[in-house]
Amino acid sequence: MARAALRWGVRDLANHAGITAATVTRIENDYAAHASTLLAIRAAFEAAGIEFIPENGGGAGVRFRKPPAPA
Repeated sequence: MARAALRWGVRDLANHAGITAATVTRIENDYAAHASTLLAIRAAFEAAGIEFIPENGGGAGVRFRKPPAPA
């Protein structure tokens, strides 16, 4: 969902996370991944403004982080 929200292709995410496009594809197809790879992906999404929403009865999700309030 985060990749779609950012309108990133597999290669875009791979470039931002410093991993290969093949790795992104494997993860999206439910293959196991190293924790460090998942952290790199999360960091790339967060740097792009994505906020991860924890499970709250309706399922986990993502959204764009609110911009900071004007000073």
